[in-house]
Amino acid sequence: MDTSKGLFFDQELIQEIKDKFCLVDEDPEYGKRLFFENSGGSLRLKKAVEAKANAEAFPDCPERTYNRSLTLKGYVNDATGEMLEVMFGAKKGEGALVTELTASQAMFKIVGMIMENCEGTNAVVSVLEHPSAFDAVDCYCRKTGREMRVAPVNPATGRIETEDVIKLVDDNTCLISVMSASNVTGAVMDIEDIVRQARAINPDVYVVSDAVQHAPHMKMDVQTTGVDAMNFAPYKFFGVRGCGYAYVSERVARLPHDKLLAKDEKVFELGTPAPGNFAAMLEVMDYVCWLGSRFTESTDRQNLFTEGMRRIHLQERALLYRMLEGTTDVPGLRHIPGVRIAADPESVEGRDLIVGIMMDAMTSTELANAYGEKGVVVADRAADSLYSHRIVMALGAKDGLVRVSPLHCHSQDDVDYFLKVTAEIAGM
Repeated sequence: MDTSKGLFFDQELIQEIKDKFCLVDEDPEYGKRLFFENSGGSLRLKKAVEAKANAEAFPDCPERTYNRSLTLKGYVNDATGEMLEVMFGAKKGEGALVTELTASQAMFKIVGMIMENCEGTNAVVSVLEHPSAFDAVDCYCRKTGREMRVAPVNPATGRIETEDVIKLVDDNTCLISVMSASNVTGAVMDIEDIVRQARAINPDVYVVSDAVQHAPHMKMDVQTTGVDAMNFAPYKFFGVRGCGYAYVSERVARLPHDKLLAKDEKVFELGTPAPGNFAAMLEVMDYVCWLGSRFTESTDRQNLFTEGMRRIHLQERALLYRMLEGTTDVPGLRHIPGVRIAADPESVEGRDLIVGIMMDAMTSTELANAYGEKGVVVADRAADSLYSHRIVMALGAKDGLVRVSPLHCHSQDDVDYFLKVTAEIAGM
């Protein structure tokens, strides 16, 4: 079966999926809307929200040994194991889970641990990185007196090409930070190839990858990529706010870091964890496994999760192709006069469901507001934003752009409505 242009879920399954999420088609106070801003957060699973609330209701300390405490501690232990082995794909018993209030905090902690404890005179980062990764490398290069080298983006593809990273790597490179996928164009980076070629130059180099935007669209796989660290944010992966998680390899886990002296060196928790956050993540993983069970007879948790994420990616690839090309009745973004797409290679393979668009004679802020007036929620990635400036400049979008990010629970009709609204705005 040719899946180069994706594969849609059937309408019955789409409705079943939509019913599992909160507020997909409307805001209870402001009415009907199309939420195409899932890279700024993501639509929440009802069960994830409920699981967090239910666990938070209990006053019990999860560090005790009676029934309710053991139940709460079970959420933490079970979710920790599943995030490492099922979600990140780490080998059983290898690596560790870093827990923070946000994925950005986790990234700063990990970069600091590595750069304060490894040898080398320089570090490499990509121009497309979210500030949490870019600024972390910049901060610790300044703290440790190292040179920071910045890999450029290929503006035609929106991708950080392997060769542009490798040109900057030498036997004195201590760390490389390249995101798994662009949070503006959806371009997926070849992290496995970057790691392989970088370690051919310097076997000891540490490689970290920000997967916050990529995690909801395609399975993370730390074994295949060979990274030393990878983070994600539950609130951008169908879950809840108030937590950020990251995988770190064995050699990172054993680096000096803040910890309670009596605890194992691979423990990163400082204080009592919030069981509700872990309970919510168990529901996210249950959901992906449920989706996988619709397409495979396997009962293995790893197989179910992998198939669920594969099907999510195929559905989103099909949505992306429809958004770009449209139909005979509704023109796609590539065919609406006045619309320009940032970094739009012909193939939709190797891309997540994120599109950056610009429109002639309108600033990104004006365009985002025009969508908002028509009930479509998108993100203004303005050129003067601290989160966007470096990235949109690198992509040649000097006036900023609008980021459009649906989710796999959206339908073909949702995309068609968005395209009709886009045509209306372009024709104003």
